[in-house]
Formats: sequence, structure tokens, C-alpha cells
Amino acid sequence: MENNLSEDLRNLAITKKLNFLIGSGASSPAISLMSQIKKPTAKAIKNLQVSGRYLSDEEKEKIAKNEKLIKQIKKVSKRLLNENRNETLDDTQKKKLGEFKAFIRSISVILNFSNSRETPREANIFTTNYDLFIEEAVDEVLKEEVSLVFNDGARGYFNRFLDSSNFNRTVSYEGLNNNYIDELPSLTLIKPHGSVNWEKVGEGEDAKVKIRNKVVKSPMVVPPTGYEGRDTFMDNHFHDMLRVFQLELDKPESVLFILGFSFQDDHIARMIRRALRNRSLLIECFCWEDKDEQNIKKNLGYEYREIPQNFKFIKPSQFKNKDKLELKDLTLALKGKL
Repeated sequence: MENNLSEDLRNLAITKKLNFLIGSGASSPAISLMSQIKKPTAKAIKNLQVSGRYLSDEEKEKIAKNEKLIKQIKKVSKRLLNENRNETLDDTQKKKLGEFKAFIRSISVILNFSNSRETPREANIFTTNYDLFIEEAVDEVLKEEVSLVFNDGARGYFNRFLDSSNFNRTVSYEGLNNNYIDELPSLTLIKPHGSVNWEKVGEGEDAKVKIRNKVVKSPMVVPPTGYEGRDTFMDNHFHDMLRVFQLELDKPESVLFILGFSFQDDHIARMIRRALRNRSLLIECFCWEDKDEQNIKKNLGYEYREIPQNFKFIKPSQFKNKDKLELKDLTLALKGKL
């Protein structure tokens, strides 16, 4: 049974427009989950203020915990970007970087297998994570002369600024004698909640997002206050990236693989519910544990009703000797070897 399912998942990745939604679970345990962050002291919660907004103690607690989490993410990301990363990363972080590199390689292989006349050789990774595991993994893999074009939405050379119009581009190789055109495999990274290497430059309508090759002091991120949806849509940069997410899911014959995401972000849950109306879209949601299925259904709003048939749960119990499904298992599925 598991072999057939694994082969089916690989076939979907090859024959459909390929998309991934990666949540915080993918970076665990190298980076803690929000639920694992120690509760702030009452004094820290009381003293927390956000300009121009009244916050309840519950909201303040979320922000304070997120600040602790961002400190950890920045620390790990700085290690990732360190030229001596083999000395600065601990064993868990090294292992996780290795898993992300294997994941990126598997996407490259899938895209090279796809028939560009039927399916674009493009894949999109949407992630709500702030960390730089994906970026560093891509950088390492590209050094191996892998046939892959990477696009993080930036324009510029010395000064790179985020521009959503830079997404959805196709890169082709033209023969030396102009006798053929070969579409190159392309991987696009879209971070609708920001990143620790994003820095806001300017104010008002002139504000831009500068993508740096380092961890910045005050990164541009969307904090988990419970108002993520409002904060995301109020900022044009984040809104544009979610719009790209929605447009990709509306395309015919698409597949979305989900890992490490529990849909506590209500605005993304709403977008998924809307996207499921596209019957040609298939969503394959990997559960960390079997019991996560019910929690995800609840967060998606399907606790008391039937979830659409084009949303499938991939659970550990569907495979031999599996009690959890992690990033490495998604990679194995893309290889047809899970």
C-alpha cells in the first residue's frame, strides 16, 4: 500500500504544477515551535507595547513569545550564513540543513523529469517561516552545478529589493545556433510572513523591502498576534505574496504539498478553503502524527463537515514503521521511496 501511495505522490509532483506550503514544523527541532517557547514573565507581558494598538494580555504574550522565537531564529540563521558553519552549527542544525538540501535536490530532479510541453518546469515554495534554512540549502545545492534557477522575488544586483512582479518568470536555454529552446527548471521562494534577512527601507508609499545576505537587526516579519490576516493585507508587500499564492492555487492541474503547517493562521486557512473550489487542484497534507488530522480539520473549519475530496491527508500509519512524518519523508515521497 505504502509503495503505491509513494509512487502516486511522485507522479503528482511530476505531472502537476508543483507547489509546497512549508510551516514551522519543517524546521523543528533545529528551531523551536511556538508552543515550545517558554511563557514570558508577567512583567515582560505588562511592559510590552506596540505603537498605535491596544493589546490584550493574551496578545502581548503571543508577541513576547514570538520575540523570543525570533531571537532563536536569528541566532540559527546567523550560524547558517557563517562561512565556518560546520563549526558553528550544532548536530541537530547540521542534520536539518542536510534535510533541506536533499529536499531542494529532489525538487530539481522532479522538474527535470517533467515534460515542459505539458507542465511548466516550475515549483513554488510558500513558507511562513522566518528562518534561512531554505535559502542556505539552495545556495549549497546550486554550488553542485544542479540545473536549477532560483527566484526569491528580488530585483537588483548589489542592492536587492523585493518585487512581486518578479515572480512567475520562465527561464530558457537557447541552443548555440538558435536551433532549440529548453525551459530550465525554476524554483520560486515566497515568504508571505517575512524573513530575518528582510529590512524595510523608506516610509509610506516609498517603502521597499531590501533582501540582504545577512540577518538584520529589525527584520520585517508578521508577528503571530492573532491579527496576521489584517497585518498581512495592510502591508502591500505581504499582500502581494499572498495574492501570488492564491493565483497559483487557482491554476488548473496544480498540486500543493503541505508539511509542518497546522493552519492556525486563519487567513491562510480561508485561502485554502477558497482554493479547494478548484476541483483540479489536489492538496496533499503531511501530518506529523495521525492525531494531527483532526486538529487540521478543525483549524480549516471542517470539524463538523466533510472535507472536500481534493484535500488528502498523508499520515504516518499509511507507511510501514512510521510514527511521524518529517521533511525527510516529504523528500522520500518526491523520490517515490517513502
